[in-house]
Amino acid sequence: MTVTQFLGAFNDNLFKQLVLLLCVDYVIAQQLEGDIYQTAAQAIFAVPFILFSGFAGWLADKNSKRTLIILCKVAEIAVMAAGLCVFFLGKMGSEELLMFLFAVLFFMSAQSAFFGPPKYGIFPEMLAESDLPSAVGIIQMTTFSAIIFGTALAGYAKEFFAAQLWSISGICVLIACVGTATSLLIRKTPIADPEAKLNISSFGINGETWKLLRSDRTMLSVILVSSLFWFAGGVVLPAINVFGKIQMGFSDRQTSFLAACMGLGIAIGCAMAGKISKHRINFRLVTFGAYGMSGSFVLIAFLPIVSPAVCTVEIGMQILLIALGISGGFFAVPLQVYLQARPPEDQKGRMIGTMNLVNWIGILLAAGYFFLCSLLFTPERISWSFLTLAGLLLPIALFYRPKDITDPDATD
Repeated sequence: MTVTQFLGAFNDNLFKQLVLLLCVDYVIAQQLEGDIYQTAAQAIFAVPFILFSGFAGWLADKNSKRTLIILCKVAEIAVMAAGLCVFFLGKMGSEELLMFLFAVLFFMSAQSAFFGPPKYGIFPEMLAESDLPSAVGIIQMTTFSAIIFGTALAGYAKEFFAAQLWSISGICVLIACVGTATSLLIRKTPIADPEAKLNISSFGINGETWKLLRSDRTMLSVILVSSLFWFAGGVVLPAINVFGKIQMGFSDRQTSFLAACMGLGIAIGCAMAGKISKHRINFRLVTFGAYGMSGSFVLIAFLPIVSPAVCTVEIGMQILLIALGISGGFFAVPLQVYLQARPPEDQKGRMIGTMNLVNWIGILLAAGYFFLCSLLFTPERISWSFLTLAGLLLPIALFYRPKDITDPDATD
């Protein structure tokens, strides 16, 4: 399961970052005001999660999670093959190519939306509750390791295969095939709720899930704070791309490496958080992570002013993005563990679906927020957008104080 989800996350981030870099290229070539194309790509990638996460959560509780995982991996092969055809037949540098790539992004996101609930929901079925914090730390670490390598490789591959970007999609197809093969080795687990009924609420937030959230304020707050984390991430990636390629004049390779540094930090932070948590849900790590993220955002915003030398800014950004990622790992792991461990067995899949839904609403809002930042701050001053993110996270650091939970099954 760990290898399967690693390969899927790698593919998603390689392909998405490649599309985002092409969007920046088009904005530069057309000398457009406001980065509407990266905004559109981020929004298109978010919409399927909003549309399908609730239904996907119902499917994960109603059916075998292992079967759904395998079917999602087969769908990934088809989506990556479609991307190969678009790159092979499309005209480089054209708006039409971007439109077809956006369509592939939509279906890639839809596949991921259906993959998420069985992926996260199967771990509580495989493992003892006391092992979940460490296991989630490992899963989050490998997920963000995939983000590191996928995002970084996109920049290198775009430069290396400049005239043959279809070759990158060919690699994605191969990776999807390997991921499908590894999914066949996942062991079967019991179906959580074979009698689950499909109704209108199954396409959003299930009525029982709403009832659970209303009765458990900690769980509701965890979902909302988790969505803020993903909102920040949804702004950071396109902002880094503009910061690197336009504000600092970096190459695709250098720009993608900056984004990979953040992923590296998150992987380290997730592993450390899992180790520190041991057999409890440690919400103090969320506070520590929120302070660290806010401070990192402030330093990133002022770095180009304090040190105008390009080489110094590049090294400084790499260090600060790693620090930002480590703080993000501390922030995310306790929230993820709580949402996997706390719901009843027959609600785990739907709760993960709800978490995905709310997180991706945050990412969709982040797309609009980034576009607003791209209008308020010129591309040469896009680093100021990081300062606004610091302001959004600071209240969490100052006021969010849930109680630690030693036994993940314990009640408030």
